[in-house]
Amino acid sequence: MNKQYYVNGEWKSSEKTTELKSPHTKEVIAHIPQATREEVEQAIEVADYAKKRMAELTAYERAAILEQIAQLFADNRQKAATIISLEAAKPIKYALGEIDRTIETYKFAAEEAKRLTGEMIPMDAAKNGANRFGYTIEQPIGVVGAITPFNFPQNLVAHKVGPAIAAGNTIVLKPASQTPLSALFLAELIDQTALPKGAFNVITGSGRTVGDALVESDKVKMITFTGSPAVGIGIRNKAGLKKVALELGSNAGLIIDKDVDLSQIVPKCVTGAFSNQGQVCISLQRSYVMEELFDEFIEQFAKATKELVIGNPLEETTDVSAMIHPGEQDRAVDWVQEAVQNGAEIVTGGKIENGVFMPTILTNVSPTLKVSCQEVFAPIVVVNRISSVEEGIEAINDSNFGLQAGIFTNDIQTAFKASKQLEVGGVLINDIPTYRVDQMPYGGVKESGTGKEGLKYAIHEMTETKLVVWNHN
Repeated sequence: MNKQYYVNGEWKSSEKTTELKSPHTKEVIAHIPQATREEVEQAIEVADYAKKRMAELTAYERAAILEQIAQLFADNRQKAATIISLEAAKPIKYALGEIDRTIETYKFAAEEAKRLTGEMIPMDAAKNGANRFGYTIEQPIGVVGAITPFNFPQNLVAHKVGPAIAAGNTIVLKPASQTPLSALFLAELIDQTALPKGAFNVITGSGRTVGDALVESDKVKMITFTGSPAVGIGIRNKAGLKKVALELGSNAGLIIDKDVDLSQIVPKCVTGAFSNQGQVCISLQRSYVMEELFDEFIEQFAKATKELVIGNPLEETTDVSAMIHPGEQDRAVDWVQEAVQNGAEIVTGGKIENGVFMPTILTNVSPTLKVSCQEVFAPIVVVNRISSVEEGIEAINDSNFGLQAGIFTNDIQTAFKASKQLEVGGVLINDIPTYRVDQMPYGGVKESGTGKEGLKYAIHEMTETKLVVWNHN
């Protein structure tokens, strides 16, 4: 199946294509265009030309378009989810869940499009402000370059496309090389809406070609990127004065205090650690369990992990399937072996069986090892014992990342202390750090990035605040 990219409401071909293979079956499922630098620049020109028409849309019109997108996803829910499972090996039940969230994300964007307001400025609060009337307005920034990852190929795209449309911007989208089919399916849906032609464009190809062209173009006014810290820092260094929002991942930590009900906690931890093969920015990677509950937690956690169904992502019962690329599975094995060589113990997993890296629990892991201090992005979770919550907080903070963290505790003072002392963008009390709903502010500190996602917050990132002052003296 030869695919085309989407620019100015038209489907276009490139001279060069590349094979797209299923992570699960390793079969070729499509041939994907590899755009040239010139083709990317043409897409940017188109988006730049369309920005005037896009900015003229009323809030009502922008909201109506976003509602159309949401409805089209609802109408094509199974097809959209199947595409995700085919190209990303995400188990179908999680892919369907992603589409449900995608629908909700576009609906939130539609609602926020109608709430994009400035504020009144009390000019006469200043000594020289008498007889003046001031207010701000939020105006579209222009062309937004969106660079998205493979792990949520519809919903993380929605977190960039939805706010951009709500704010009145135009978009050039560069999807991850492994998951372009979802982005091209989005283009098919958007083509059926009232969005002005040229306001949304999808360019497939290498990150070096497409990404660099977006980052270096003077016509692109903002880059919104989700991916690795190395690439994100490179974007930041090249972007000049354009706005940049970066979501760069984490090694999310969880503290389990004494006197909590493990029967309620363990199922959440299994989901947080192993859903989507651990390929989630806020996947539960580090768990710190009070020594009073440690042995019981390990026993329950290992038992529940071994009950996960491994196999074909298109089967409704499958919990875990192949990671995005064989090389990533080999890396996971190498990281586990390094940990074992340095004193860690494997409770379960740690190897590849039938083409799938098995869900893995490690204990007694040094904080300096890759499985602990780097983003593992695999179904691997570290579980270490602690003697106090303060020790757990210190361990979570001992990281270059800081996206989200969680704590289970029955002590309200402990919860308040953790909420203030954890050095992360979001603290989840009595929940796993993997929890996210799409309207909440979402973003990290340290090497986890800059800026906030979540519709209301992302929209404000994608606008310019203009001050207007009337002198009526």
